[in-house]
Amino acid sequence: MPEGDTVWQAAKRLHGALAGKALTRSDLRVPKYATADLTGRTVLDVTPRGKHLLTRIEGGLTLHSHLRMDGSWKVYADNQRWTGGPTHQIRAILGNADRTAVGYRLPVLELLRTTDEHRAVGHLGPDLLGPDWDPDQALANLLADSARPLGEALLDQRNLAGIGNVYKSELCFLLGVTPWVPVGVLPADRTAQLPALAKKLLEINRDRPIRATTGRRGQDLFVYGRARRPCLRCRTSIRVADQGDGSRERPTYWCPTCQQGPAPAPGTPATQRFRPRTTP
Repeated sequence: MPEGDTVWQAAKRLHGALAGKALTRSDLRVPKYATADLTGRTVLDVTPRGKHLLTRIEGGLTLHSHLRMDGSWKVYADNQRWTGGPTHQIRAILGNADRTAVGYRLPVLELLRTTDEHRAVGHLGPDLLGPDWDPDQALANLLADSARPLGEALLDQRNLAGIGNVYKSELCFLLGVTPWVPVGVLPADRTAQLPALAKKLLEINRDRPIRATTGRRGQDLFVYGRARRPCLRCRTSIRVADQGDGSRERPTYWCPTCQQGPAPAPGTPATQRFRPRTTP
């Protein structure tokens, strides 16, 4: 699942394959840009921004892409077989004399003026793996809506950019609270830990082929994807339920023993929401 670390890896691969070289092949397979021809232009750099990729091209152009759930960029050498999926799933091809980058299942692909990049990424909060990282601002963004469940707040890229569903579940486990705990009632000591812990998790995984949060060989994640399996700490069965704002629900994993706070009771609708009680 693409999150800030995997997007950072994708940008690194694309930059290494394309930056500083003139394009000899350009094919954008979306109707709006089907006639766009970038051949002859040099790729200047490929930069990640949260979960977004910005491929900057000579002449003041930027190709903006977002991987969402299952998009990917693959890089191939000359004469290497393309293995990223069937041909009809290809949305973009950028090639030079040495390498070809192929974008599969890209739900977002647009060609912008580089000066207009803010239209695509200007709404994002501080990037956990970017030069604009500001832990104080990220924390202030998260605390701005004190009633919002922590899991939802972490996924909101306007608060801080780069966290997806995996890191949301793992962060909440490491903080010892459920993803339904309202941000405003998160214990102060854990609130203070949050920005640094989030950054640490993404940083230690940005160069790894397999994401890991536990430090245990063969046991990569504490809770994500481990529904009904025993917790690595207490052996309680890990639970799963959907969490979201009603328009987009995502599976959320937690340990009912190691994590304090509200959570859907067994047998209740997975979309149950929690808010703090108000004092009269």
